[in-house]
Amino acid sequence: MSKQSQKYHRQTTAIRCGHRRTAEQEHNEPIFATSSYVFENAQQASDRFSGEQAGNVYSRFTNPTVAAFEARLAAMEGAQYCVATASGMAAISGLVLALLNGGDHIVASTGLFGSTVSLFTKYFSRFNINTTFVSLTDIEQWKLAIRPNTRLIFLETPSNPLCEIADIAAIAAIADQAGAWLAVDNAFCTPVLQQPFSHGAHIVVHTATKYLDGQGRCVGGALVTNDEKIYDELFAMLRTTGPCLSPFNAWTFSKGLETLELRMKQHCENALTVAQWLEAHPAVSRVYYPGLASHPQRKLAQSQHSGFGGIVSFEVKGVKHEAWQVIDATEFISITANLGDTKTTITHPASTTHSRITQQQRDRARITDSLIRVAVGLEHVDDIIGDLKIGLDKISHE
Repeated sequence: MSKQSQKYHRQTTAIRCGHRRTAEQEHNEPIFATSSYVFENAQQASDRFSGEQAGNVYSRFTNPTVAAFEARLAAMEGAQYCVATASGMAAISGLVLALLNGGDHIVASTGLFGSTVSLFTKYFSRFNINTTFVSLTDIEQWKLAIRPNTRLIFLETPSNPLCEIADIAAIAAIADQAGAWLAVDNAFCTPVLQQPFSHGAHIVVHTATKYLDGQGRCVGGALVTNDEKIYDELFAMLRTTGPCLSPFNAWTFSKGLETLELRMKQHCENALTVAQWLEAHPAVSRVYYPGLASHPQRKLAQSQHSGFGGIVSFEVKGVKHEAWQVIDATEFISITANLGDTKTTITHPASTTHSRITQQQRDRARITDSLIRVAVGLEHVDDIIGDLKIGLDKISHE
C-alpha cells in the first residue's frame, strides 16, 4: 500500500491510503470493534498464531481499523512500516523497550516534553539505561555526548515549547557514525510540514493526540520506520506488552489525517500572524516562532519545513504573576496543555507541561516563569489576537 501511494500527492494518500474495502463495499472505513477473530479451522488458528499465515489474530496487535491508520500514516511519512500505540508516551516507552538493553546509552535534546524527560531520567535509569541531554542546536554537543554504548539519539524538532530547530541531517550523520538509531518526534510539524526520513532519521515518533487528530478527541501514538528489523522489534514489543491503540481511536485519527494538510496550512498562517503581532506588543519581551526573522534557526527551518507550524511561545515582561494574568484574562482561548486542536489553547509550561521536571532541568531548557505557549487554532486570527490582547494590554498599562 505504501509503495502504491507513492504515485500520488500526500493529500490524496491521506484520504485514500490504508482502506481495504470489505465485501459490504463500504465507502467509508469501518470500525472493527472486536477483540478477537474466528478461524476456519484449528490449522488456520495455528498458522495465524505462529505467523505462517498472515491475518488477524487478536486486537492487541492485529486489527483492520488500526492497520488502516498505520498504513496511511506510514505512507504520509514516506515510510513502509508503522506501529500504533495507546498514546505518544506509550510510543516512546515502547521504542526504548523494543530496541535498548540495560547498559545502553541515550543522547537526547534538552527541550523535550516534560514527561519524556521524566521517563528517561526517572524510569529507564532504573534499568541502567542512562541519558545525556544536550542542546538541540549545538552539533558539537551531540558529537561530544556520544559514547561507545550509545544506541539511541532522540529529539523533538521544533522543540517544546521554545520552537528550536534541529539540523536533522547533521545529527543523523552523527547517529550513523556511532551505530545508533535517530528517532525524531514529529508531533509539532506532522508529515505535512516535515519529512524526517528524507534527512536521515531512522524512526519517527508521533503523538496522534495532537495535530493528527486535530480536534482534541482521542489519545494515541505511533512509531514509523523504513527499517524492517526495527519494525519487527516494535511489533514484537506491542504484541507482548500491549500498549495497543483502540479501533475507535484509530478510526478517528484516520479521519483526522484526511484534513491534516488543509488544517496545517491554516495553523501556519494564523500562527505567523499572531507571532508577528506579539513581537510588536510592548508587554512581550521575546517571541519564539520559526517563521519570524528574529528566530536564530529560521533558515534551517526553511530548508527542512514546508511551513513553520502552529506553536507560538512568548515571554511577558514580568514573572509568573504576569504570565498567569495574561492566561486568566482570555475569554475563549482554552486554558489547557493539549495542542494541535482546531481550538486555540494556552498554557504556562513551567507550571504545567514541564512542572514535573526539576528547576535545574527547566533552567537548562530555558523554560522561565514568564513563558507562555499558545497553540494557535483555526478561529479567525483577529479574534485570537483580540483575546490575547486583553491580558497583555493590562500588563503594559500597569
